[in-house]
Amino acid sequence: MKIEHLPNTATGEQVAEVLNRDGALVVDSLVSREYMDEVAEELRPWMERTPVGPDEFSGRHTRRTGALIARSPKCRELVMNPLVLATCGKFLSHATSYQLHLTQVIAIGPGEPAQTIHRDQWAFDFFTFPKGFEVQCNTIWAMTDFTERNGATRVIPGSNHLDDKLRFEEKDTIAAEMTKGSVLVYSGSVYHGGGANRSSETRVGINITYNLSWLRQEENQYLAVPMEVARTLPVELLRLIGYQRGAYALGYVGDLLDPIQVVRPDIKNLGLGDLQGTTEKLKQQGQEIAQSAKA
Repeated sequence: MKIEHLPNTATGEQVAEVLNRDGALVVDSLVSREYMDEVAEELRPWMERTPVGPDEFSGRHTRRTGALIARSPKCRELVMNPLVLATCGKFLSHATSYQLHLTQVIAIGPGEPAQTIHRDQWAFDFFTFPKGFEVQCNTIWAMTDFTERNGATRVIPGSNHLDDKLRFEEKDTIAAEMTKGSVLVYSGSVYHGGGANRSSETRVGINITYNLSWLRQEENQYLAVPMEVARTLPVELLRLIGYQRGAYALGYVGDLLDPIQVVRPDIKNLGLGDLQGTTEKLKQQGQEIAQSAKA
């Protein structure tokens, strides 16, 4: 099975459809090569001082640079990319809201072996979510060309429909080759891993992932983004990095304050969340369970 490529004119609904079917796809040239050069320039000082990984999974020849919201205005734009957010909104629509889960430059150096094949949702203490219940929508943006030789991310298309905690090897996977400025979109349930870098160059990608708001973020955005930086960010981005309720009564502050008011006291939004919407969602889920029982 191949990894499908969609043009940068695709809609979020089209991307989510392939994502539901295959668990992964590539959107070609979603940003320009020149844009990625600008991103690289912003991140260069941080990447140069990042140490290599401490173990085999993180990569002893791989550097992982985080806190991209605080460090790179261009990465903030990638986080808020309209097509990616439209895809997340469709793919994760079964929850009240979703949030930013992780921002990380992954620079795989020459000589790095293939990473263990895994599911990203195993980060939640290896909990086995119900099959078909998606909790993450992930992206890897190509800062350099991704080739099979230089360590392109390897994926098993369709494995999002398989059982949990299966074991696979590199030979079971397909390299998600793509050009600089393209983006690999993949689910938290698809089996994948970083490829072996058998070239003399470093393969660099930006891993930006999103998860359901009632789950903990892998990268703690409240500490990764200093308050003095947070106060300068657009409200939409603030809510995305976690300054919003995760559901009706999930994540309020103090006397039922909306989390956004901690950063932006000028925004008045007292009380809890959407009770009517929550009630309607419960009714709908009850009806779906009843219909499944009859089938």
